[in-house]
Amino acid sequence: MYQEPIFLQAVLQERIWGGQKLRDLYQYDIPSENTGEAWVISAHPNGPSEIGNGPLAGKTLADAWENHGELFGKDPGNLEAYPLLVKVLDANDDLSVQVHPNDTFAREVEGQPYGKTECWYVLEAEQGAELVLGHHAKTQTELNDKMDQGEWDALLQRIPVTAGDFVYVPSGTLHAIGKGIVILETQQSSDITYRVYDYDRTDAQGNPRELHLDRAKQVTTVPHELPELDQKQARNGGLLSTKLVEEKYFTVYHWTLNGEAKQSLEVDFLQCSVTEGEATITVAGQQFSVKKGDHFILPNGITDYQLSGEAELIVSHT
Repeated sequence: MYQEPIFLQAVLQERIWGGQKLRDLYQYDIPSENTGEAWVISAHPNGPSEIGNGPLAGKTLADAWENHGELFGKDPGNLEAYPLLVKVLDANDDLSVQVHPNDTFAREVEGQPYGKTECWYVLEAEQGAELVLGHHAKTQTELNDKMDQGEWDALLQRIPVTAGDFVYVPSGTLHAIGKGIVILETQQSSDITYRVYDYDRTDAQGNPRELHLDRAKQVTTVPHELPELDQKQARNGGLLSTKLVEEKYFTVYHWTLNGEAKQSLEVDFLQCSVTEGEATITVAGQQFSVKKGDHFILPNGITDYQLSGEAELIVSHT
């Protein structure tokens, strides 16, 4: 059905901590001055991406997944939801400290197909920017006590970040993106969030945002631990590929293109986000131009393609 990339339209989401960088950096038509998220490759019910080209133009990625599974190498009887979700986030202020459940908890407690393991590629970071990643509690009792007493400085682990950093965030990890950071997030297709601490902020009506401490305590990994990432580089012509993470739910790469490269599609489908520059993709003799801020899928059925130009991309697959 498609011998071409499937281009997707971003779904913009307003957030209390959002800003204007999604417009300034990527020319997205943001709905307000507090736009925090662009869901750029999404089949999630809370923000499915619209397809912009080809026979399914005007349909959503969710429609394509459900009715044209051959585009993703999906078995006809597969009733699972689309597995991944890619976002670009503009943290004009600190995000709340939060945690996400694993698949088992999501299915048994929330009735949702997926928990949420995620990862972040830092696109931009102001000087001194930092993240919350993990905690210092050694036991469940210590974690519960520090949460109950609001001892956040003693509990939370913070790390500085700069543009180009990569952070892996498995389910069960306490985390928060800090003010002044723009990230590209690759995650399981889940919108389950347990908010732990929100800096005592209030919404437009003056009400504090809801916290979910009971469930957060149940799903947070104690003690905090992160696996070592076996990051590797490979060069093919003008393409330098850095494997950022290869875990159960996704494999994510950073591509730096300087020149030309002939590639084969060796996975069911490939999600692609252009984070810098411009490039041309040639598929079956047809050329397609892509630029910073474009997001697309190379679907099943494409065997070979060629890249040319100067660009950076984050690409991922299941």
